[in-house]
Amino acid sequence: MFVEGTTSEVLRLPQLHWRNPMETKVPEKVVVIGSGPAGWSAAIYAARAALRPLLFEGALSAENQEAGRLPMGQLTTTGYVENYPGFPPGDMRNYLNTAISEDRLYAVPEEVFDDSATQRGISGPALMELMRRQAEYFGTRVVSEDVVDVDFSKRPFRLIDSNDDVTLAETVVVATGASARWLGLPSEERFKTNGVSGCAVCDGAAPRFRNRPIVVVGGGDSAVEDALFLTKFASQVMIVHRRDELRASKILAKRATDNPKIEFLWNSKVVEILGDDANGVTGVRIANTASSDAATKEIEASGVFVAIGRRPNVEFLHNALELDEEGYIKRPIPFRTNTSVPGVFVAGDVGDSRYRQGIVAAGSGACAALDVEKFLLEKSADNS
Repeated sequence: MFVEGTTSEVLRLPQLHWRNPMETKVPEKVVVIGSGPAGWSAAIYAARAALRPLLFEGALSAENQEAGRLPMGQLTTTGYVENYPGFPPGDMRNYLNTAISEDRLYAVPEEVFDDSATQRGISGPALMELMRRQAEYFGTRVVSEDVVDVDFSKRPFRLIDSNDDVTLAETVVVATGASARWLGLPSEERFKTNGVSGCAVCDGAAPRFRNRPIVVVGGGDSAVEDALFLTKFASQVMIVHRRDELRASKILAKRATDNPKIEFLWNSKVVEILGDDANGVTGVRIANTASSDAATKEIEASGVFVAIGRRPNVEFLHNALELDEEGYIKRPIPFRTNTSVPGVFVAGDVGDSRYRQGIVAAGSGACAALDVEKFLLEKSADNS
């Protein structure tokens, strides 16, 4: 229907229509945004505290895949997780078949159920499915959409998802993680979990890398720290860097240059990761960045560790929370999960530029849920 009136009056109508339904919505006690270890841990603790959490796990979209932020977090790109307590090497097949619902088994790598598979413990995707199942078991409700916008200016907070639905929340836990920056090569995508990794500490001790040459891509502190760590296992570590000197701190650079296991391939970039389905990564093809010559050369390697930085997933916040100089969510109270907005808490890698480990993220998720519970109890006491 056409409505007569001024232009400004007509333009205000959609806002009134969008706002009115909010008056009838009942706010959620706690909404968790993110489905990595931090998100599921927060949901498990909140659910066991009878807070009936609602968790946005994200959408399986092409946009998310391209950005490297698919649901279930970075552990889904990890082959086997050998440093998460409680999962020693052993045959996980029967347990996974009973613990994970049949409609979710598609997310677990097939090799876990292969009779010829080595019994090394838990895979990254399987671990995340177990966390998801545990959260649901205690009453967490899961929405397979992204939160695309927020309004934290007043409580209850308003969240808008990728389906244009609006959710009100008394408290929010932001656990959206940080995405590794990748090279963007088709061959890189092909060999993720089979020789390509974005986390040296997570994957470096795997048998496939022991006493074999590996490649680290990058030239900053993260790349050099990864290279130094990987010398514990690899026969040789080759740092491929686009420039002719490192961007890392002087002390780290000296440690790397003094290490006989580390070799530098200056003015170089990886243009293709080589390998096959049976063996995974077998080498890389590199090109010279300082020459117009199109010639390339191949280097043997059992793996490629990409260390060109990480990007905290905070775009949907639109500056609703204070960030630090690296773009991570600020935590103004030391050792707490509080953010710059009372009632909004942070957990996992989106607020952690230092540790970036699954177990640390899970622990911070538990802390966030405990902080949420305390916040709600205090608000309830104030209103009584």
